[in-house]
This record gives sequence, C-alpha cells and structure tokens, in this order.
Amino acid sequence: MRLILLGPPGAGKGTQATRLTQKHSIPQLSTGDMLRAAVKAGTPIGLKAKAVMDAGGLVSDEIVVGIIADRIQEADCKPGFILDGFPRTVAQAEALDKILAQMNMQLDAIVELKVDESALLARIENRAKETIAAGGTVRADDNPESFKIRLDAYRQQTAPVSAYYASKGTLRSVDGMAPIDEVSKALDKILG
Repeated sequence: MRLILLGPPGAGKGTQATRLTQKHSIPQLSTGDMLRAAVKAGTPIGLKAKAVMDAGGLVSDEIVVGIIADRIQEADCKPGFILDGFPRTVAQAEALDKILAQMNMQLDAIVELKVDESALLARIENRAKETIAAGGTVRADDNPESFKIRLDAYRQQTAPVSAYYASKGTLRSVDGMAPIDEVSKALDKILG
C-alpha cells in the first residue's frame, strides 16, 4: 500500500500513520526524518541538503524529491509506505508523480483528513497538556504562536496539493474531527 496523508497541522496525520504502519507493516516516511538520515549517512543528496541546512537555508524541492526517490526504493518500502508531510507543494506533487511513473509505481490512496481549523488550536493545546501529563516533552511548535504560523504556511503552500489531487479525481476525504478510532475505521474502509 502506497499512501499520502494530507491535512493541516494537528489533523491527526501522525496518529493515523502510526496506526497504519503497525497494521500494515509499512514505513511512515517523514521528510524531516529522511533529511536527517541522509545527512547522517553522507549520501550525495544528504551532503547537498547538509550544505543548505548549515547555511540556514530551506532545502529545495529538488533535494527533498531526491531524498524521497531514494527512500522509496529501499527494501522496507517494497510492500508500501505512507508519506506524511510530503508533498508540501504542488510542484512536489508533480515531481512525485513523475518519479512514481519512472519507477512503475502507483499511489493506492491520497487521503485528506478534513478538520475544523478553529478547533485545531484547542487540539494542539490538549496534545501539549497530555504530553506533559505523560511525562513527555512537548514539541517546540505545539504552542499557539507557532501553530498559527504553521497553519498559515499550510494554507498557502500545502492546501493547494489537496486541490491538485482532487482535480485528478484521486483525493479521498475523512472527517479528521471524529474520534481517533472512527478516523481509523474510515481510513480502513478507503484502503480496504
């Protein structure tokens, strides 16, 4: 199963991806994790990314797409993968389409977790409280100011990705405001 999960910050993509990876024994691919791994491994694309990051710049689409292309060819991705946080832009979505076509791969599903943006801030604040109560460390970006910046960036850059896939007739939607188990069941129905 090859899947893209879309939705704004706090929509539950990470929670659902974790459940899906456990159920289907496929990796969840996070671009941030992949970038750090490529840099650590010293791969050619990782060295390019390191140079950009060390200079304080944003890693280009070309580098991010290259890292995705390398990663999805690894053995653990043969049965499938979940892309979480990628593609972030329409240009990345178009590049992914080209890469998958070159590799004779297809996506099985592109699913957007639809949420009420006004309720997301409360969800983020609750997630931070639960993390603290469990003795964990709260993500640095789980605060109202950072969240608003992340949400604005999502609206400008990533929301058009949903429209891109919708225009191709491949986007499916799930109510991300439903309880976690209900969201999981809705995903299972789509993926079943």
